[in-house]
Amino acid sequence: MAQKIIQKLSYSWRLFATGFSFFSFGLGGLCLWILVFPVLSVLPGNRLQRINRGQRVVHTSFYVFIGLMHRIGIMTYEIKGLEKLNRPGQLIIANHPTLVDIVFLISRVKQANCIVKESLWRNPFMRGPILNAGYISNGDPEKMIAECVAWLQSGGSMIIFPEGTRSVPGKPCRFQRGAAAIALQANEIVTPVTISCYPSTLTKAEQWYQIPQRHFHLAMHVGEDIVLDEFTRIQPKSIAVRRFNQYLQDYFTQQREHYKDYGK
Repeated sequence: MAQKIIQKLSYSWRLFATGFSFFSFGLGGLCLWILVFPVLSVLPGNRLQRINRGQRVVHTSFYVFIGLMHRIGIMTYEIKGLEKLNRPGQLIIANHPTLVDIVFLISRVKQANCIVKESLWRNPFMRGPILNAGYISNGDPEKMIAECVAWLQSGGSMIIFPEGTRSVPGKPCRFQRGAAAIALQANEIVTPVTISCYPSTLTKAEQWYQIPQRHFHLAMHVGEDIVLDEFTRIQPKSIAVRRFNQYLQDYFTQQREHYKDYGK
């Protein structure tokens, strides 16, 4: 009986803490837009320097958010291979099992660009960070690819989820070709990152309040850089993109299966 009461109290606390965390996330984004970014915008510097400042602010705020979720008992986490990240011109390609993947990654990459859904540009809680960090819209696919390639070739780092949205548990990976096209056109560093979450939560099929019976464990495994030579030699480029996209899809399908019970 006592154990059941403790379990119910733990569940109730984590449900409240999850709601509090997401409320804090939204409020934090609004405060950054209203209070922080206007101050940064008047500081001296060119557009690139302003973007770099914005990305560092987002990185710090996401680091605090992940720390908050950890400290109040919603989640635990671990990172293997962090030393392989934070390199100039690095394209980080990751799978996308949960809602907080991008937050988790950016909290560990000090300056990184990413692709954002066009609809989020109208979200008052996200608009400030998106604009000031120089994130790239997916509204125009050709323009998006060109901007991502230019960013990487200028020495910037970037995070991309080839699935385009969160994974559906139990279904195979289905990657869009944008990430493969960007990687081959930029021809810079490509590093795969496998994210796993056990128990599964915050997926595309679940609402935020449908929490598991225990805290979840979020893990990030950074793989070795992918050598692009065998793909960049393929002609025409459209075939090279298809083959590299298939390579990525197969890689992450295997990795996802390997880490599906990690943290159990």
